[in-house]
Amino acid sequence: MKAIVITQPGGPEVLQLEERPIPAISGKEVLIKVMAAGINRPDIYQRKGNYPPPAWASQDIPGLEIAGIIEAIGTNGSRWNVGDKVCALVSGAGYAEYCSVPEGQCLRIPGNLSFTEAASLPETFFTVWSNVFDRGQLKQHESLLVHGGSSGIGVAAIQMAKALGSTVFVTAGTDEKCLFCEQLGADKGINYKTENFKERIDVLTDGKGVDVILDMIGGDYANDNMHSLGNDGRLVLINTMKGKEAMVDLSLVLRKRLTVTGSTLRNRDTTFKSAIATKLEQNIWPLLASGEIRPVVNAVFPVSEAAKAHQLMESGDHLGKIVLSFE
Repeated sequence: MKAIVITQPGGPEVLQLEERPIPAISGKEVLIKVMAAGINRPDIYQRKGNYPPPAWASQDIPGLEIAGIIEAIGTNGSRWNVGDKVCALVSGAGYAEYCSVPEGQCLRIPGNLSFTEAASLPETFFTVWSNVFDRGQLKQHESLLVHGGSSGIGVAAIQMAKALGSTVFVTAGTDEKCLFCEQLGADKGINYKTENFKERIDVLTDGKGVDVILDMIGGDYANDNMHSLGNDGRLVLINTMKGKEAMVDLSLVLRKRLTVTGSTLRNRDTTFKSAIATKLEQNIWPLLASGEIRPVVNAVFPVSEAAKAHQLMESGDHLGKIVLSFE
């Protein structure tokens, strides 16, 4: 099979198309003929040598989400049939013509979606459900602030939270991106380059603050996040793009009874990821099938142009997801 391989740590040019053996499957795994694979920021970090994969995952083929057709089923497989069209969360090796996946991490592709649309879903939707709804415990009629609203994570968080009855505020780096988020359903986009998000949240919530913040920025956002949370608020970290260290006023945690938490998804086990898949299937997949929630794909590149796809991801000029196509 053909696969995009990280030949050495470095820039997009280190991604090369090579021949690799088709992966073997066993137990409750399925083999998927990949039609499309989503691009995510962790792929960039892995390419640069800053995000080593778990020991059980491919060490040089990136890719955390795929969509395609089940080609074969492991000896103990019971959930799927050969020929089923699914998308799946994987721990790596998604940039390849074939990929092995635990059957519980697959979700059926709604009939109204293409392979490229479906490939844009798993990594962001699993991440948002796990962090916003499981860890952050966002409930109907509560408020959510999402940093990086126009990213793939932001697109998923806006739509999922709005569909389930929450108020959503986002930060983004341009007025165009803020408008894009509002058109997706965000109640207000805040341009962090021209406005102070802490001050705007204070005005937008009449001084009450928000219930949950989903933060992929870290660094000097930490203290303003604390100020922007209301009583019993929950800060959920999923990345630290501006740095892992911060000065914060810990008395805010005491006075407001705040919860600070966070997680990564890639190194969690199959049981954990399969449980998220079940919750998505029950709560979100019907909304995708009805069109109330929709994938937002900014650009599709043929697999041979994976380096160009990474360049676009790193530029920050995209709105929504970037996908590689094997069709």
